[in-house]
Amino acid sequence: MRFGVLGPLEVRTEDGREVRVADRKVRVLLADLLAHAGEVVSADRLIDDLWGVDLPADPVATLRARVSQLRRTLEDAEPGSRALVESRPPGYRLAARTDAQTFAHLTEQAMADPDAATRASLLTDALALWRGPAYADFTDAPFALAEILRLDELRLAAMESRAEARSESGEDAALVAELRGLVDEHPLRERLRAAYMRALYGAGRPAEALAAYDDLRVRLRDELGLDPAPDLVALQTAILRREPVFTGTSGNLPADVTPLIGRDEAVRELTRLLDEARLVTLHGTGGVGKTRLAVAVARRLHAAWLVPLDEGLDAGASIDDMASFVGGVLGLRDDAGSGESPAGRLSEALHGKRALLVLDNCEHVTDSAALLAARLLRDVPDLRVLATSREPLAISGERLWTVPPLNSRAAARLFAERSGIPAGAAVTAICDRLDGVPLALELAATRARALGVDELAARLDDRFRLLSSGTRDAPARQRTLRALIDWSWEPLDERARAVLRRLAIHAGGCTLEAAEAVCGAEVEVLADLVDRSLVVAGNGRYRLLESIAAYCVERLHEAGEYEETRHRHAAYYAGLAERVDLRGPAQRDALRQLRAETGNIRVALDGADPDLALRLVNAMGWAWFLWGRPGEARRAFERVLSVSTAKSTARARTWHTAFTMLDGDGADRDERVRYALASDDTAWARWFLGFVRAGFGDLDAIGDLTARALAGFRADGDVWGEAAAHATQAAQALSAGDLDQARRSGERALDLFGRTGDRWGRLQAAETLGLLAEVTGEYARARELHERGLRDAEESGLWTEVSARLSRLGRVALLEGDPDQADDLHERARRLAVRESHKRMENFADIGLALAARRRGRLGEAETILRRWLDWCRDVDGAPGLAFLLAELGFIAELRGEADEALDLHTEGLAAARATGNPRAIALAQEGMAGAHSLAGRPDEAAKSLAAASEAREAAGAPLPEAERGDVDRIRARRAW
Repeated sequence: MRFGVLGPLEVRTEDGREVRVADRKVRVLLADLLAHAGEVVSADRLIDDLWGVDLPADPVATLRARVSQLRRTLEDAEPGSRALVESRPPGYRLAARTDAQTFAHLTEQAMADPDAATRASLLTDALALWRGPAYADFTDAPFALAEILRLDELRLAAMESRAEARSESGEDAALVAELRGLVDEHPLRERLRAAYMRALYGAGRPAEALAAYDDLRVRLRDELGLDPAPDLVALQTAILRREPVFTGTSGNLPADVTPLIGRDEAVRELTRLLDEARLVTLHGTGGVGKTRLAVAVARRLHAAWLVPLDEGLDAGASIDDMASFVGGVLGLRDDAGSGESPAGRLSEALHGKRALLVLDNCEHVTDSAALLAARLLRDVPDLRVLATSREPLAISGERLWTVPPLNSRAAARLFAERSGIPAGAAVTAICDRLDGVPLALELAATRARALGVDELAARLDDRFRLLSSGTRDAPARQRTLRALIDWSWEPLDERARAVLRRLAIHAGGCTLEAAEAVCGAEVEVLADLVDRSLVVAGNGRYRLLESIAAYCVERLHEAGEYEETRHRHAAYYAGLAERVDLRGPAQRDALRQLRAETGNIRVALDGADPDLALRLVNAMGWAWFLWGRPGEARRAFERVLSVSTAKSTARARTWHTAFTMLDGDGADRDERVRYALASDDTAWARWFLGFVRAGFGDLDAIGDLTARALAGFRADGDVWGEAAAHATQAAQALSAGDLDQARRSGERALDLFGRTGDRWGRLQAAETLGLLAEVTGEYARARELHERGLRDAEESGLWTEVSARLSRLGRVALLEGDPDQADDLHERARRLAVRESHKRMENFADIGLALAARRRGRLGEAETILRRWLDWCRDVDGAPGLAFLLAELGFIAELRGEADEALDLHTEGLAAARATGNPRAIALAQEGMAGAHSLAGRPDEAAKSLAAASEAREAAGAPLPEAERGDVDRIRARRAW
């Protein structure tokens, strides 16, 4: 259905049949809805517009009736069209497109086109839509007045734009008669009068053009008390001097050969910025697409001229050289005999013009470009300048806008469009390696057609040889990746080159302190490199894009500095790791500092000599532990120990032994611990080697090591160590069923860790006390402690600990009877563990999901989760985790009526529980055995198992809480005991 408002109201079907809307009130209703252009019009407003003060008896019902009439009229003409009239609180909306919207679209399309003839043609098509005055049969209706005025203004502006486009195309003679009538109708419109004057002047009638100016000047003075606008004064001056008329409505912007991808929001933002600022500089690394973006922005303005400064000016060009060049691009006469400087003549020629100059590629003539821009902006009030440069112009009023590389999605789209190869994982990898820089992607796309994306990705380490052939019509500096970066490298002095090439040794960027220590950087040199878009600055760090880094590594080798710089880099990061305080109140900041340097630490380990590497891994051990990265730590210590020539590697061997166990390898652990302690029998080593054995249920060994550690810490006056030993004793006592000792040691640890301000320590103590509260059925207390731990973990960035606390809270929610909350918490914990690649925490969260599934009766879902982890528990997790998992699988088998399967599972689970020495684990296995026996019709054996379970729980001082009695109650109910 088509609706016409550019003239009398008209409705037609898609095939052009007229639709008659007979009822006057229905026509008013339709016009009212159309005038609000798809917006909801309230019922109150519609009632007022339709009836004013002469309201019907029931206005709301009568309005509904008129709406129904309108819907029937549309539906009768074209089935399905009744849906166009939508009921939307607080009224109605018409989902329709009008000829006014088509007119606006064609006008916008015309204004964006750089070709004058095309612009004129599109505007002619737009104006042809008008059949008379807008809303011609509703000119007295208040609801239509604002829309009529708006559309009339758009129509006049379109006429003026078409006249300007036709004048630019050389149609001045044909325009004169057409514009004379419009000027008579609108004698005070200055833009229309300017178009008329240009047409007269272009048609060889300068006297009439000057008379038209005088007529306007007199009218403005007598009727409004105003003078003509500066652009009209400048136009009169040009006609008096018989100079070529610079219209300010044309330009020289190139047409797009390929679509601009991924920059829509940037174009909108920069268009808004140019409304606020008169000088905007697009700043960014070479090849990032500054010119394409600038041209796209310029197309949104009527008068825009692209001045390619790299195509006709040498690096030593003066401000007058540049002014002459810019004037030549604009087609202005270079009147050298006038006695005025080229910059002055350019300012005078532009005076009064509303235009945009795009000064492109300013970086090799920055000084003269800046001086000329400053003078033009000072002398020409209506001028705007959009500059592109790899460094700022650094003059007053400049608004710097850094052009970022394309995001991953846009980069993949660009690569796919240029290469003809659909986006996929390999394309994404290529785009990431090339930093999303459009020119690099386009160079790669030309190679992808021959090599394929997989081979291209594999060869990017040799990117400068690979990306060595661009398009023939590109500037020489943009035909290869090396030439692109050479263009930025060549102007640098030796100090800047030295800093830039040394920065390439870093991975993931570096701080100012690191740049000074490793690269010999001075602040002003670093700032200059940032200004030149060779270094990216942000969040207190400095980094190189990958292609620039690869280029600078080559330069580092050429300078013979590569090995020396690697050594300085490794020494700096070893020293940093040794300096930070990972225990106590500074722990959070220290962890954040080291996390930011993860890439640099890995690079340092690869490049360090054996002694430096040993220092670095020893300093990093506690950070790796806190982050939950035992595998990474284990491999690092293995590599260092295999090459170290240092006399003392005792501490590194202790770390390696501990991380091996944390990584799930419990083989020969007694012997390995004795070996480590033979050379590192410190209180810390005894404590840590005992602490990491908890996963294997070695309660006696843990108790012995921790007791010896505690004595050593006290002797040394080490409060942190004493707290750590108490926390381990609390966890060991809880596992052994000694709840009173667990409480005493846990509270002592919490107090001591509180004194030291160590968040990780508070986490450990609070976790044990929270588990103790679970065992005794104090769920509110357990939740409070785990939530406190969660806050500490989140604030410290200890994400594996965050995962653990979320799972703990999930267990409490399950015990409190809220399985939905439990699932949400466990799923959050699982996702976080997967992100951190922490298998143990992923297992812990998954088991929680299985617990909830079983309690909801979803036995298949629960079993699938549990069996996924069975082999891992047997091989890695140790007896405590295996005992619990087998108990759960046994209960599932029992609930399914599979007595033999249940008995087998609980028998294996009981053996694992006994290996832990944990009476609660043993009791759970015995309860499972009772279920299997009762299902098989062996009540005596079932009774014995339940009695043994009860005895174990009573011995531990932890009777089964009510929330955990479900399995036992079910088993007891099977027979009358």
